[in-house]
Amino acid sequence: MKSRPTITTTRLTLRAFSPDDAAKVMQLAGDRDIADRTLNIPHPYEEGMAEAWIATHQEALETGREMAFAVTRRTDGELLGAISLLGIRERHQAGLGYWIGKPYWNQGFCTEAAGALASYAFTELALVRVHACHLSRNPASGRVMQKIGMQHEGCRRQHVVKWDQAEDLELYGILRGEWEKMSGKSRCST
Repeated sequence: MKSRPTITTTRLTLRAFSPDDAAKVMQLAGDRDIADRTLNIPHPYEEGMAEAWIATHQEALETGREMAFAVTRRTDGELLGAISLLGIRERHQAGLGYWIGKPYWNQGFCTEAAGALASYAFTELALVRVHACHLSRNPASGRVMQKIGMQHEGCRRQHVVKWDQAEDLELYGILRGEWEKMSGKSRCST
């Protein structure tokens, strides 16, 4: 059985989710504003959805497809959100996906977690590329991507449908060589 590493930063611990996290996931992800800004979180977020989602993590890790982490505060273990490497292609690339609960917005937690996970992807997984996307109407997510060194790569116009509306996706990416050049800087600064 593969195990997920625990990654620590100045303020955060990125760890495996446990069934005990389900109630907090439901509370945070159940906020309509979270669902509105993400591609895959449904609303309403119904009873049992968090447990079902957490239950998928070990199989996804075993197959090498995904690594999902609980974003927690180091000082008290408070669950703040989630961050994942998605669609992992061994020694090539992965997508970065994340959400942070609304009470924890605008505190730099997402940038810190994203920087740490990108660093892990390049140093431990030896990936060549990490990419991410966000809905055009959610520029705060794009700022997280920019802060960790990702470059804007384009826009897929009306690429997804969210709540019966065609939405544009902004595409970002960073290559290992680019990450290495900036590695002397703090990739987790806010």
